[in-house]
Amino acid sequence: MHTHLLASSLRKRGHHVTVFASTRSDEMLGLEAICDETSLLDTGTAEAADVPFFREHHAYLDLMTSLRTRSFDVIHNNSLHYLPVSMASTLNTPMVTTLHTPPFCWLESGVRLCRAPNMRFVAVSDTIRQLWSHITTIDRTVANGIDLDSFPFNSTADSDDYLIWYGRIVPEKGLHLAIDAARMVGWPLKIAGPISDSAYFAEEIEPRLGADAIYMGHLEHRALGRLIGGARAFLCTPRWEEPYGLVVAEALACGTPVAAFARGAIPALVDASCGALAAPDDVAALADAARRAMKLDRLSCRRRAEAICDADAMIDAYEALYAEMVEPVTAAFLPPIAQATMAGAA
Repeated sequence: MHTHLLASSLRKRGHHVTVFASTRSDEMLGLEAICDETSLLDTGTAEAADVPFFREHHAYLDLMTSLRTRSFDVIHNNSLHYLPVSMASTLNTPMVTTLHTPPFCWLESGVRLCRAPNMRFVAVSDTIRQLWSHITTIDRTVANGIDLDSFPFNSTADSDDYLIWYGRIVPEKGLHLAIDAARMVGWPLKIAGPISDSAYFAEEIEPRLGADAIYMGHLEHRALGRLIGGARAFLCTPRWEEPYGLVVAEALACGTPVAAFARGAIPALVDASCGALAAPDDVAALADAARRAMKLDRLSCRRRAEAICDADAMIDAYEALYAEMVEPVTAAFLPPIAQATMAGAA
């Protein structure tokens, strides 16, 4: 979602953008497919167990090798793979890598091996910046943004009062804790999102479902926006150091107050005007936070999103960074007199 928004917004501003991604990506973004996502599926056999890893590895290896002969002003790396950062020194083109997650072994290894003098690292939150700071120099923080127009403001909640939880259904997102908290509040919980961990869903979520905990499925964007906007509050239950919290930004844009565990970057998004925080993993504290959040002004929630989550601010920041990166490279290829002129103009 971040890459799609970044690429489409830059194109709207007149930039020429090429997106290197899987075959299932949006062709309207100037797509050059580097990997057939369907070919990465594991067939379940012992022989096939390593196939997805090697196909992805070779896709990135082939891309990084081909980029040596391509002409771009800047390469923006949003992948979580180790090869783009570890091979950046083989390219003359400046590269910026956005760090979207806390350090993990593969990506950390690639970052530690990065020797590219023209590489810049950006964190999506101050939390991520701190977590990576002992590994490499983080140039700056550029907070993620959302297209506010895609999440229309709803000034009033639906008449059939409910709470909402949405996102990927995986253990680290803590949906089972949200269900338990909603029951303590005494309000129905509507749930939306892809079942990304079927074992977790079968063991922890499905037994908790009922008339007051309803799984709505993996909804398309418009239906999801209506569901979010109609809720009295959004329960956000990360069980890890959440890197940013796009779901929080989306809920606030819809005017829906947030009750969340105070983890990772979430406290930087949720203040007293738009939500309430709870101690991590504390179901009773989350229930109390939900009761407080439901009393908040919905317009204040929207204004909070406009102030700190607007995609235009994110694009402005990346454009400024690109300009900083391109100018020194351009100057290096100019004759000395032109370089002196540029220096004088600066």
